[in-house]
Amino acid sequence: MAQRKVDVITLGCSKNLVDSERLMGMFEDAGFDALHEPEKLRGDIVVVNTCGFIGDAKEESINEILQQISNKDAGAVKELYVMGCLSQRYLNELKEEMPEVDGWYGKFDWHNLVGKLASQNPGTAKYERRITTPRHHAYIKIAEGCNRFCSFCAIPLITGRFHSRPIDDIVAEVTSLAASGTKEFNIIAQDLSSYGIDIDGKSHLAELIDRLADIDGVKRLRLHYAYPAQFPMDVLDVMARRDNVCKYLDIALQHISDNVLANMRRHIDAEGTRRLLAQIRERVPGIHIRTTLMTGFPGEGEKEFNELKEFVKEQRFERMGAFAYCEEEDTYGAKHFNDDIPQEVKQARLDELMAIQEEIALEHNESKIGKTFSVIIDREDKDYYAGRTEFDSPEVDPEVLIKKTRPLKTGEFYNVKIESALPFELIGSVVDD
Repeated sequence: MAQRKVDVITLGCSKNLVDSERLMGMFEDAGFDALHEPEKLRGDIVVVNTCGFIGDAKEESINEILQQISNKDAGAVKELYVMGCLSQRYLNELKEEMPEVDGWYGKFDWHNLVGKLASQNPGTAKYERRITTPRHHAYIKIAEGCNRFCSFCAIPLITGRFHSRPIDDIVAEVTSLAASGTKEFNIIAQDLSSYGIDIDGKSHLAELIDRLADIDGVKRLRLHYAYPAQFPMDVLDVMARRDNVCKYLDIALQHISDNVLANMRRHIDAEGTRRLLAQIRERVPGIHIRTTLMTGFPGEGEKEFNELKEFVKEQRFERMGAFAYCEEEDTYGAKHFNDDIPQEVKQARLDELMAIQEEIALEHNESKIGKTFSVIIDREDKDYYAGRTEFDSPEVDPEVLIKKTRPLKTGEFYNVKIESALPFELIGSVVDD
């Protein structure tokens, strides 16, 4: 009997990607042929893993579902299933609006989809994740959910309360992946800072990272999505001490105005934020900090926005992203504040903030000219190889473009001397070890 084919399409963040990879592992364990975002649909089963974080992401997810409904109507797809954050939050509404979809699954019950199609319970079967990134790097999700309840964020409404994975479970997964050739691991969660607190009231992030750094074959560990309030300072000691823990921290700060931070319910003020950043840089010299900021949240007048601009100039973040506030129904912000800042004002502030950051990013990159860095090769293009330093996370951070002076292998590390710089790219050549 021919294998049934499943095409999985992932929208949204790396945490969603991990869910898709787990789903594909379950499908393959059950005897299906699973592919991730194939160039051409194969006419059997399509699963859309949706995002429901902000308005643009929800719109993208709905448009993708509509596109697959159109493909189904045209006979290019036989069965269509939807899972993920959007269907978790709007299940009943979506079912009514899109009856053409064969099945709807939420953020946590999608394994039932495999059980339905395979006529077996996937929870009783051993399966491996089907890694969709280049084999040399992978995302490791160490927890689910969030207890912070920031007033702008719908994530706790979708994912529920914070829940840590056991350390031994994570260690086993990383050990297995490292044995099969994965070298770089991006550690992710909605809130890294809370890892372990739900187990015994204490953070165990430092212990986890230390144990992962001991595993044979782990060349890089990189930390994503820490929360500034109750930040576990002991993880900085591990970062400073262990060579294979990247001097890199992704920590979303959102704003610096005390008024806006209070409205956001971020549990930290401007003084605490600055003190934390100073301690991070003091304890891990050379660290690259990535943060996310928001413009246009209720209470952000010109004074508050000017504070934010000066904060960006003062802190000179090595990596920074930003987005304009989008009100999410049922959140604290939607219930208690008027979203009265015009969209064009939010966008203008966002553009101004990113223009400031682009200049800072260029200066940071220019400071690297003449220096040599260990670079992992991600891919070969026509005119160059593309790779990343320890300070660059996949998809979101700068790449190093390497001149083709000799053949290089994807997934291997090379010493690269930086010769020129753009705001979001470095250009260099391989040097002898």
